[in-house]
Parts: sequence; structure tokens; C-alpha cells
Amino acid sequence: MKDDQSSARSKDNDDFGEERTLSSRHRARSQLSAEVEAFLASGGAINEVAPDVSADPPRKPQPKYGSRPI
Repeated sequence: MKDDQSSARSKDNDDFGEERTLSSRHRARSQLSAEVEAFLASGGAINEVAPDVSADPPRKPQPKYGSRPI
């Protein structure tokens, strides 16, 4: 199991290593910019959302104390 985790981590590190280079970040930014420009050119709109807006409304706390049987 430990070998599986280490091999998965090494794969992740290889991917992240490529993402950390300056040229790869520049490519990602230019691709994102091109996609945004295409979206806006096709009639799309970008709405700014206030920082205090949350997608998940607060929930009432659930009383779970003592809910498990002995």
C-alpha cells in the first residue's frame, strides 16, 4: 500500500513540477485569456460576486450528542 501511495505522489509531483515553470504558467494564463475573450466575444457576460456571498446557506446545527447506542 505504501508503494502505491509513493508512486501516486511521484506522479503528482511530476505534474506539479511541470506546472511550476514560468513558461507553463504563461501558457496557462494565455490559454485562459483566450478562452475568456472567446466567451465574451460570443455574447457571454462575467458577473462579479461580492466576497461575503456564499453558495451554501447556513444550516441549523444537528444535535448528535448521545445519538450512538451503548
